[in-house]
This record gives sequence, structure tokens and C-alpha cells, in this order.
Amino acid sequence: MEEMKKYKHVIKVLMEWIFLGGLIGAVVGSATAFLLETNDYLGKIREGNGWLIGLLPLGGIALGYMYMKFGTTMINNTLHDAAEVNNLVIDAVHGKKQVLRRMGPIVYLGTFITVFLGGSTGREGAAIQMGASVAQTVIQWFKLKKDDTKIMLMSGISAGFGAAFGTPVTGAVFGMEMAALGKLKFEATVPCLVASFVGHYVTEEVWDVKHEQFIIQSLPDHSMLTFSKIVLVSVIFGLLSVSYCQLRHWIQKKSESLFNKNHMKRAFVGGLIIVALTLLAGSQDYNGRGLPMLEQSFKEDVPPYAFLAKLVFTAVTIGAGFVGGEAIPLFFMGATLGNALHAIMDFPLAFLAGLGLIAVFCGGANTPLAAFLLSMELFNGKGMEYFFIACIVSYIVSGHHGLWPAQMVYEPKSRLYNVTNGDTIGIIEKRKK
Repeated sequence: MEEMKKYKHVIKVLMEWIFLGGLIGAVVGSATAFLLETNDYLGKIREGNGWLIGLLPLGGIALGYMYMKFGTTMINNTLHDAAEVNNLVIDAVHGKKQVLRRMGPIVYLGTFITVFLGGSTGREGAAIQMGASVAQTVIQWFKLKKDDTKIMLMSGISAGFGAAFGTPVTGAVFGMEMAALGKLKFEATVPCLVASFVGHYVTEEVWDVKHEQFIIQSLPDHSMLTFSKIVLVSVIFGLLSVSYCQLRHWIQKKSESLFNKNHMKRAFVGGLIIVALTLLAGSQDYNGRGLPMLEQSFKEDVPPYAFLAKLVFTAVTIGAGFVGGEAIPLFFMGATLGNALHAIMDFPLAFLAGLGLIAVFCGGANTPLAAFLLSMELFNGKGMEYFFIACIVSYIVSGHHGLWPAQMVYEPKSRLYNVTNGDTIGIIEKRKK
């Protein structure tokens, strides 16, 4: 009798997770389809009207006002600020704060402003935050307990990532891996998988949204020299991810300090700097998402400084308070750096561009398992042994740095790093200074 009760309880919990994960995935998949289609539409308008970049500082004022007016609330004497973007989502997973239900619509509108007027940003950040916002709504509707709250928030993250890139397996793992280094909450596997796959299916099959495809035609031969060079370039890619994260964090802290966290002033000045950088570059290749050059880097040579230009454009855009995502800019930086290195390393161009795309993202996001699965889904499993090495090396080389200071370290990457379990990336970076 007792055993029967246990089985009934397990089945009941699983059915709840499947239902709630599917519900989150369906809503987030539709919302992500809207995000992708609108971003594409606005991006094409901007590309045909170069003068729109001149309005970016004014867009920054509007975006800053929106976050200051509607993006904050006090809960249990603690400030919950939507301008913390993915850090707020991570804190919510750890039970420190709560995602605002209006966070999703706010970040969508902010992303549209950023993309339309030429800020350098991506899309997965908006999809993740919308996913967390939808999950928070479900949590409150169904009055879920604390443990289920964490699991549903992870499911929202999974749905957003899987739908944004058309990579449902990666999305499922990313939702479990994003919040903490060295720990996976396998209990969340079922709802994360359901949410990610449903979100992906709704985006692609229901709304017929197509994702970018990157093709690797050939791979280098297996040899000790090849594997040695893979390790070497992976170190370089890892260091690039650290450089971006450190510059973006520095700009954010300096702008917050200089303008006393006035998001309108921060974004206005950041917009002016982006306008100046665009004029200096003489083109708008590094504004917006940069998808044309990203795709070009898999087919033919691109400017050897492209990765550095994108690094600066994105660090200023995000650091000054504009919003969106950082995965696509990291893809751009890694792919274009790989493009620049392919002749030196004597590797096939598309292969090294793909290796850079994955490794730089891995070093910035601190999600080696999700990054490896991303390579499997994006490149149909080609070169999996090389991508596995690249992810591990980049992950270790990047140290305890990353895109999101709220990420918690449950287990240091190596005993070489003097890190205390339970510290966050932000605390570790402050201690080093």
C-alpha cells in the first residue's frame, strides 16, 4: 500500500512537470517567434536606413526611462530591478530574488529599440527573460512551492534558449547549467526538456520561423599536431571571452558610478559612443546582430579586426544599459577570430569559424556541456571530438569570469583557482581587485 502511494506521487509530480513545462514552452515558443520575426524585420529596416543610428542616443533615453519607471519593485524590503536582466533570473533560481512578470515585455521592447536603432546585441537574453517571466506567471497562478519554483524558472530559461536558436537539447541543458558552475539540478531534466522541445516546436513548426544554418564542409585530419593546435586556439578563444566580459563589466560599473545608476543618462552617452564608433568604422557591419558577417565568416575571408570591433561595439552597447542578448555577439567574435586564424593554423575556414563560435560562447557563459551540445546541434555532430576539447579548454582558461556576475560557483573549475564554494562570479572578481 505504501509503495503504491509512492508510485502515485511520482506519477502525479511527473505529470505536473510535463504539463507545466509544456505550458511554459508553448507560450515562450510563440513569444520567441514574435521576437525573432520582429527583430529580423526591424533589422532589415535599419540596414536600409543608415541614418537611424543617429537616433540611438534618444532611444537610450526612452529605454532607460522605461526601466527606471516600470522595471523596479520592492519585495520583502529588497529591490528587484529588471535592469539586472539575466542576473535577476539567476538570483531568482537561487531563491534570492523574484523575477518580475512584466520583465519579459519590458526586455522585448528594449531589445526592439536597441536592434532598430543600431545597438550591438543579440536575442537570447530577451528570450530567456521572457521565459523566466512566463515561468513566474505560471508559478504564481498555480501557487507552486519553493523547490518547484526553481525548476519552473529553469524550464523558462530552457524554453527561451531552445526556441531562440532551434537547439532543443542544448536549451534543456542550458536551463539547468546557466545558474551555477559545477552543479546540475538533474531533478529539473523532465520539465526543462519538455519546455525546450515544445518551445522549439512551436517556434519552428507552428509559426514557421527558420533559424540560421552554419555548415562545416571539411575537418582536419587526426594527428597530435592537430590536437595540439586545437588546444592552442581554444586558449585564445577562452581569453577572448574573458576580455569581452571584463570590458563589458568595467563599462557597466563605470557608467553606473558616473551617472549614479541613472539608466537614461548611461544609455544616452553609450548611444553617442556607438554613433561615433560607427562613423569611425565607416560601415554598420558591427551594429545590430551582425548576422551577415557572421554567416560570411563561414564562407570567405572577413576583416581580421572584425572580432575586436564587435567586442568593443557590444561591450559599450550592453555595458551602457541597452538590452538584448550576448550569445550572437559572442558567436560573431569567435567565428570571425577563427576566420582570421584559419590560414595561420592551416585549418578549414568553416571548421575554425565554428570552433571559435562555440568556444568563445562557452568561455563567456560558463556552460561547457550546453556549449558542446550546441556544437552537436548546429553542426550535425561533425568534429565532435574537437569541439569537446575546445569547450573544456575554453571553460578552464576563462577562469571564474563570465557574462553574469550572479552565477554561483558550487565547485571551482580547478584547484589552481583559490575560490570558495558558494561564491558568485561577481564576488570573486571583486576579491581579485
